[in-house]
Amino acid sequence: MDRRRLSRQELIRARRGDGFVGREGELTAFRANLHRDPADPDFRFLHHLHGQGGVGKTSLVQRFEQLARDRGALTVYVDESAHSVPDAMAAISARLGRQGSPLKAFDKLLATYRERRHEAEAVLAGPDEPGGEPPPSPGSMVIARAGVAGLGLIPGVGPFAGALDTTHVARGAERLRGRLGARLRSHDDVQLVLSPVEVLTPVFVRELGDAADAVPLLVLFFDTYEATGPLLDTWLRDVLFSDRYGLLAQNVVVVLAGRDALDRTCWADHLDHVTDVPLDAFTEAEARQFLSAKDITDPGTVDAILRLSGGLPVLVSTLAGSRPGAADAVDDPSDTAVERFLKWETDPVRREAALAAALPCHLDEDVYREAVGAEAAGHFGWLCALPFVTGRGGRWQYHEVVRSAMLRLQRRRSPRAWAERHGRLAEAARRWRQEYAGDRGAGGCRRDERWRELRLGEIYHGLCADPRGFLPEALSEVTATAEHEPSAVRLVAETVRKAGEDADAPEVRDWGTRLTAALDGADGLVAVLTALLARPGLDLPEQVGIHRLRGREHRKAESWQQALADFDRCLELAPDDVRGLVGRGLTYRYQREFLSAAMDFLRARTREPGMVSAAFQFAEVMRLMGWHEGALAAFDRTLELDPRHAPAHGSRAVCLRRLGRCEEALAGLARAIELRPGYAWAMAERGMAYWTMGRYAEAFAEFDRALAHNPRYGWAYGARGSLRLVTGRLDAALADLDTAVGHGTATEWTFARRATAHLLRGAEAAALADCDRALAADGDGPPAFLLAMKAGCLRRAHRPDAAREAVEAAAGLAPERPVVRYEAAMLASADAGVRGAASAWEALRTATEESRPPGSSDPAGEARAAVVSRCALGDWDGACTSVAGLLGDGTAWEHVADVEFGVRDLTATWPERDASAGGRLEAVRHLLLRRMDEAAAAGR
Repeated sequence: MDRRRLSRQELIRARRGDGFVGREGELTAFRANLHRDPADPDFRFLHHLHGQGGVGKTSLVQRFEQLARDRGALTVYVDESAHSVPDAMAAISARLGRQGSPLKAFDKLLATYRERRHEAEAVLAGPDEPGGEPPPSPGSMVIARAGVAGLGLIPGVGPFAGALDTTHVARGAERLRGRLGARLRSHDDVQLVLSPVEVLTPVFVRELGDAADAVPLLVLFFDTYEATGPLLDTWLRDVLFSDRYGLLAQNVVVVLAGRDALDRTCWADHLDHVTDVPLDAFTEAEARQFLSAKDITDPGTVDAILRLSGGLPVLVSTLAGSRPGAADAVDDPSDTAVERFLKWETDPVRREAALAAALPCHLDEDVYREAVGAEAAGHFGWLCALPFVTGRGGRWQYHEVVRSAMLRLQRRRSPRAWAERHGRLAEAARRWRQEYAGDRGAGGCRRDERWRELRLGEIYHGLCADPRGFLPEALSEVTATAEHEPSAVRLVAETVRKAGEDADAPEVRDWGTRLTAALDGADGLVAVLTALLARPGLDLPEQVGIHRLRGREHRKAESWQQALADFDRCLELAPDDVRGLVGRGLTYRYQREFLSAAMDFLRARTREPGMVSAAFQFAEVMRLMGWHEGALAAFDRTLELDPRHAPAHGSRAVCLRRLGRCEEALAGLARAIELRPGYAWAMAERGMAYWTMGRYAEAFAEFDRALAHNPRYGWAYGARGSLRLVTGRLDAALADLDTAVGHGTATEWTFARRATAHLLRGAEAAALADCDRALAADGDGPPAFLLAMKAGCLRRAHRPDAAREAVEAAAGLAPERPVVRYEAAMLASADAGVRGAASAWEALRTATEESRPPGSSDPAGEARAAVVSRCALGDWDGACTSVAGLLGDGTAWEHVADVEFGVRDLTATWPERDASAGGRLEAVRHLLLRRMDEAAAAGR
């Protein structure tokens, strides 16, 4: 495509520019700057036009754009249709592409971002993936804001993100990364979704520079900047003045045009680089020059136009548009601006068409034909040529000053005609959106930009036609949008507000204002739903839906009690609401109240047997409760409903592993990965299966593979670190476990494993700190082994009272566990000596007579209790027999190291031992050290 080929709209603007009059000083300065070398210190790369509505900012921008094109520049125009930074970059890229300078790599990355964003929205709105043990926590609303403010996934954040608790946000963002990491394909995808501006902008800036290298200048025009500035300010400042996103080409020029001055809190340090261009009404000389150029020279006519327009350029241009020949053609007793705009259009059909076409916020030819009468249907080209109508991207719109006046005139002149015309436009928009929807469901439609545009048009015109009658439907759309596309809630709220203003309907306007204010507040979508729920006359299905949605948002915020209260109310109003049952079940599941969760999922499954999510979640909580046989059957039922349900294949495989059917588990996980390439969770679970089979090299390979796909997958770091601990790689184990904790996904298990690693390295203080963290993070089951581990740390730190308190707490939970008896015996030995504590050691030896092989359920396993108790009692042959029997070939390094640690622990506690006992202890320890070397070699 020829870079210099202009579109029809651009040619029209160029022809208009040929007749541009006034603003000579501004044009001269801008023209002179275009001819400077960008490396010249006097070259100005940032211009800011500002002034009241109707002062001619857009016209001057268009003239600036034509001057830049005449200089051979690439030019791009962005207006208020850009609702975010990615939108702005997308608009710039699209315009450059039409001029033969596509940003190919950026466009490809942008398409990926949009696809992954919808997947991310599904993660935030729906249930979690199955996770490790225990499952990951759901992300909170604040967490979502931490990563998704730039996306608009949570309405009302973005420019208001600074008001959030940064500590909570930082912690929450890491946990959200874990949720998304299990669903998305790679770490790069997670980064793209959570930080789209950070990922997209460097590619955008690089390719923008490539485009700029091929031309003298590349000029970006941002019009109506009062609307987009709050969203774009910080990004644009960083692009222009920092190297955060890369180096910007020196021949890129930016022109901002808006009503307001620049935000000093953002731009204060750079105002010396801004060329400030304040615009006011035409001076009398400029207005006369403009009129003269239009061949309007009659003194009376000129004076009348000056008086009626007040020098406002848009009004001067409009009044001059039909070239009145005499003062009486201007002097109209009507005090409405509209009559002045259309005074010299003598064709009544065109006059009415101009009025009717002002009703839609945006026009294309289809909308125009619906707005006007049949006799005016062929005048769309005439309308687009009017001085107060501008077109961009196939859509046209009136200047706001003119449109507002025309709306007021029509509303007051004939309320009936106003309602009928808006009603016709609303019905057309309804018909078009129904045709466009096809067979897509509610969610698919609301995620489609064109469908939303049609629906918003229907809402706007419906509210203008019948404010009171259509308001319930408009507010119901807020609820529906919140359910399926939370990022679009603001668009609906702003449409309601604008309709209320344009129709002069206070109730509608107040609702729009209330909803947008709620979105901007700390509670965001929850506040919107609360406001909707308080609406009088709400019917039962809407109450049910809003309670269910608000429960979902509370659950995402981890406000468990509020979530349960909403789901309880939802089910009180509609006991058979299956989505409410699943929502409450998920809330119970995340609180680890698995039995309650299972009951809700079972009820949902019974009421709607074909509901895949209910079937899957029922199976999942059975797995989490350890009912693996029953879970297998439940997962089979899920897969009957949806054979391609990758998480069901994966969770079913976990059950098989738990039942010792590891080969079948590997096959199931392979199927899950086949269905979802890049499924990091399934890869990590395959690592667990290989671990269980003792195939450590393959286990490490799978953990490595999972982390290559998702380097932020904290649970996989924890699992790999734990296996490294098992195989004697202490430094690497600690590095992995530290990373898992750093990603904010650590559980009781993670901290307990790290505490064990610290103990084996002799870092007692660090081990004690992790014991405390593990106890604070405790989820399921009695933490007796953690309390016993903590007691040992306290005892070795010479804090016997605190140690005794911890042992007593552990004994209250599990008095028979060998690890608890072991610590009790150690404390008794510290008080009375090892010989004096013989009864405690005898009780421990007796308890371990039928000791199980060391397992993962008890970090200080039975082997330590068995060997150390016999050493304490002087039963050296029994100690060696226990070493041989419990720590034979194939025993993991960690289990042998744990026993060796126990022997060292006994040695330190037994200062009164004789030389014989000391020699015997050392012999047992050397035997254990040899076994550790053998186990470490085997683990490699």
